[in-house]
Order: sequence, then structure tokens, then C-alpha cells
Amino acid sequence: MDGAPITPHSPGWFRQLGSTGLRVSAVALGGGPLGGMPDLFGYDVPREQGVDLVMATLDSPIRVIDTANGYSAGRSEERIGAALGQVDRHQPDMLVMTKVDAKDGDYSGRRIYESIRESRDRLGQEQLPFVYLHDPEFHPEAGFELPGGAVEALVQLREQGIVKHLGVAGGHTPTLHRMLDLGVFEAVLTHSRLTLLDRGAEELLDRARSEGLGTVNAAVLGGGLLAKRSAKPLYGFRPARPEVLEAARALHDLAEELGVVLADAAVQLSLRDPRIEMTVVGMSRAERLAPLLASLSTPIPQAFWDRAADLLPKPGVWLDAS
Repeated sequence: MDGAPITPHSPGWFRQLGSTGLRVSAVALGGGPLGGMPDLFGYDVPREQGVDLVMATLDSPIRVIDTANGYSAGRSEERIGAALGQVDRHQPDMLVMTKVDAKDGDYSGRRIYESIRESRDRLGQEQLPFVYLHDPEFHPEAGFELPGGAVEALVQLREQGIVKHLGVAGGHTPTLHRMLDLGVFEAVLTHSRLTLLDRGAEELLDRARSEGLGTVNAAVLGGGLLAKRSAKPLYGFRPARPEVLEAARALHDLAEELGVVLADAAVQLSLRDPRIEMTVVGMSRAERLAPLLASLSTPIPQAFWDRAADLLPKPGVWLDAS
């Protein structure tokens, strides 16, 4: 781990995403919460609040917004598009990355074309600069790699210039490895597997870097478990194992003892890893932007990192252990 802080004022704030040539900021705004997902996050987000968050992001050092076709049934993309429309879309350095999603269990090549059309309409963009295949692990029977399947459709869309770059985003690392084996993706986004509670994506990350792929890390707060003690007992969007809950409690105790904000440390852990090019941080209020950016320069004592490493749950309880 590199101990130098990565802040909007540091030389490492902007970097290239793998070999795509895309310039990204070290932190991206995660667009899941801004559309309102009460079943997942425990609260709803009014439309104006979501649009205001995107507007504030447009005026911030964060130059990437991460969203998906399926987030909040399309409301995340709609709110991003509404904000872009208010500034006449004159944000040449702002990169909006979205994801194709299944609908009613359909993850066919035909569905890919529909998903892309929906995203273009909502975002108001003729060309989508970056699109991920989203959560393939939940559709094991989709035949992604078959003729006429989702991957072929995405490649065709890239060849047609409708999509510029392709990535794969998900959780289950064995599935992500299989998707990378296809040789068509330019970046990989992993979530919940490179945090203070789970390091299951280490091998995936090393592979992606060795192959010149972009590397993106998301859900570094574990869905909220590393943000506050009162969070739902979930990790990786599923019920957390007792060992993980106990480790989270111990990390909160350690942070309080050393005067550290655990959420700040969770984000900085990802930023400190030189293999990770971009870290996605979800939020739902514009008021959270300034504190987040300020927290990046908050010193975290080495004693925290040393003792936190000892609290990491054993690999047998990590999300992909089975």
C-alpha cells in the first residue's frame, strides 16, 4: 500500500483507466442511492435531491458518475440526464459510466439493445462512453458468450460506435474471471471484495492490472456496515456472517479508540491501493460531497492500518469463500 494521500489536490487524483485512454478521477460518484432504493438502502431520495447531487458533482473535482440501467428502475439515469440537461451537457470532462441490465429475467442480446436505447434516452447521450455488463453472476443460464448473446451484442454496439468502451461489473469473482476470459472487456468493477472486511478480489485485481485492464472498486463501505454502527446487518447486499459483524464492531471500536472516522478509513484503504484506479462512493445528498472530499486528506495513523489488518475476517467467511 502506498501511504501518500490521494486528494483532489494531489498529482494522483487523475489517472488513465487501463488502456482505454479515458481520464478518470480517483473517486467516482456512485449513482445507486441517488435514484432512491429504499428496499436496499433503507431510505428514499426525492427527485430534486438526486438532481441537486448530480449538479453539485458537476461542480466538484469528481469527474465520473457511475450508474446503471436498472438502478431504481431507471430513475438514477433519468436524474443524471436531467442534471446534464440543465447545464446544456457542456461537461466534456465529465464521464458517465452506465451498465446494461436484464429485465424480467431477460438478458439476451435483444435485451442489451433495449437497455442501451433506454440509457441513451435517459442520459441524453447519443454515444455512451463506457458501458458495463452488470451482475452476470445472477444470470448463470443467460449464455452471455453464445452467438446472439449479450456479449456479442455489446461488441457489435462498440463496433457501431454507439458504445465506446466495455467493462464487466459484479461481485462474484469466479464469474468475473470467466467474463474476462472472453477477451472483450477493457475494465472490471468489483464490489464488496476489496474492503476492510473482505479481500476476495485480490487475485482478480492482480490479473486485471497484468492484462492492462481498468480497475474499479465499489461498495467500500460494505453497504453501510463500515459507515455506522446502526447499519443493517448486511454485507455485500446480503445477510452478514456473524464473524463479519463482529469484525465490523471491532473496527468501529478501534476507530473510536484512535480518533478515526471508520468510513474515512474505508475509502482511504481503496485509494491507498496503487492497483485500484478508481473508487466508487455512493451517496444521496449534495451535502455529503464536501465532507467526503475533505476526508481524503484526513491523516489515518499507521497504528490503525496495522491493527485493522489483524481484524480482517478469515478467508473462509469472505463472500466468495464457497
